[in-house]
Amino acid sequence: MTSSGPTSGILLIDKPTGLTSHDVVAKTRRAAGTRKVGHAGTLDPMATGLLVLGLNSATRLLTYVVGLDKEYEATIRLGASTTTDDAEGETLETAASGTVERVTPEAIAAGLAAQTGAVLQRPSSVSAIKVDGRRAYARVRQGETVVLDARPVTIASIDLLAERPVLDAAGATVLDLDVRVTCSSGTYIRAIARDLGDTLGVGGHLTALRRTRIGPFGVAQAHAIDTLDPSTALVPPARVAAALFTVADLDAQQSIDLRNGKKIAFDGPARTTFAAIDPAGDLIGLFEVRGGAARVLVNFPADKEPA
Repeated sequence: MTSSGPTSGILLIDKPTGLTSHDVVAKTRRAAGTRKVGHAGTLDPMATGLLVLGLNSATRLLTYVVGLDKEYEATIRLGASTTTDDAEGETLETAASGTVERVTPEAIAAGLAAQTGAVLQRPSSVSAIKVDGRRAYARVRQGETVVLDARPVTIASIDLLAERPVLDAAGATVLDLDVRVTCSSGTYIRAIARDLGDTLGVGGHLTALRRTRIGPFGVAQAHAIDTLDPSTALVPPARVAAALFTVADLDAQQSIDLRNGKKIAFDGPARTTFAAIDPAGDLIGLFEVRGGAARVLVNFPADKEPA
């Protein structure tokens, strides 16, 4: 990162397959010359697509990004179930000959529709959820059988984009479904594939997954990690906050007072989170209105000027 550029902000990264999210964070630390890099939700090594990273003081914004709704494009393979509910696991069961061919488009549509709305979803056994202090995936890798409790999620839509019969590695006929999923944070796309396969009686798992959106941030604006230049790719905290919250443009004295921890009079609806922007266009912090005054939720210190 160039010394004259900003040092805090959000980076939108298009993660390639094969890298862990930790790999991407490590590469970003080296490219940006800072240890303070966080992320707003990981992706499996098999998956590609949008990672939202925060640098330095902008990591404080990640708390507000993690819970945003998300959009994915995925390929569900009907005809076999796996230990991980995706193509990286070992095959558990395969459908009997001719079974997949008898699955109707109407049955597929009904199976997907049953998983939309406010539903209870059982996470994949190889998720990062902790069970008695240890990650579920670590227990599975050591040979344990892990069945997690179902959790409430909201799946706004599952759109079927294409379907095509193909032959798997063993020469058996399977059915690949390309889908687009819009869902709440905490939804497991692998679980959608698993549950659809179970509903149809043929088994199912995920063979491809790409995250295309997190809240207002799309993968079309993301950068490749191998050619990342943080000095030009960094999205300023004020622009990020403006995409997430109602903006309050403060004058110079209000900005000084709020930065110094003083209350300022502000006429706005209670329980609304505002992004306070100073006359220079920089993010001061986030605040709520209580009793006609601004109550600071989190401050964002300005980047230090280069020596």
